Amino acid sequence: MARRHKIKIKNAREIDLMRVAGQTASEILQTVAKAVTPGITTGELDQMAAELMKERNCKSAFLGYRGFPGYTCLSVNEEVVHGIGGKRKLQMGDIIKIDVGVVVNGWIGDNATTVPVGDVSEEIKRLMAATEQSLYESIDKARAGLRLAELCGAVEAHVKPLGFTVVREFVGHGVGRDLHEEPQVPNYRPQGKTPILEPGMVLAIEPMVNAGTGAVKFLEDGWTVITADGAPSSHFEHTVLITDGDPELLTARPREATPEILGIQA
Repeated sequence: MARRHKIKIKNAREIDLMRVAGQTASEILQTVAKAVTPGITTGELDQMAAELMKERNCKSAFLGYRGFPGYTCLSVNEEVVHGIGGKRKLQMGDIIKIDVGVVVNGWIGDNATTVPVGDVSEEIKRLMAATEQSLYESIDKARAGLRLAELCGAVEAHVKPLGFTVVREFVGHGVGRDLHEEPQVPNYRPQGKTPILEPGMVLAIEPMVNAGTGAVKFLEDGWTVITADGAPSSHFEHTVLITDGDPELLTARPREATPEILGIQA
């Protein structure tokens, strides 16, 4: 895990700028999510996000990052993360993971959600609810004085008893002026001594949870990550500020999944 001194602490002015970036990313994500319907293509959703970014005078944090060709990441069904928008039409019963990152005045907001396409199976609803709830379980550990390991371990601790698995090859991360800053934020409890959380740290917490095996592989495009067994995957993400009190969601939005499916009251 990262050493403490590598984790950037944001000051009050920088946090204000990150609030703007986070809220912008959230608004764009919510608008694109509402456009999900059977028959729409992933390319059309990506183009919608591009137009929204232009309207808000911001740019994609993903486009061109290490050569990535999309404005957003759009991953369908067994696709876990880093899917590329294209000609694929969404069909009733699909789920799509929408990941939106934007740069506003040099600062990044990063968030993601999983959206059902029409009616989906009860098992898919359980997967989505478990993944989103695991995000909030982790956020509840995003408190000054706790160790990063407690935050990370909360994800797997929630989903494993429900029969789901976490992806171990891809993790959350610190975020600020750079899309990926220290520390790494895995969705399982890392071994060894991890940093103590401090006010001013900003983390992108993003559970990636599979209905089958946690193993993944790449498609031929070199970007799209899929589950090794073809089972569906769910992904939720918030940019979270560590404060002196409760954690602050810089990408705040209404919850999408229904925790009551798991017998949980949100």
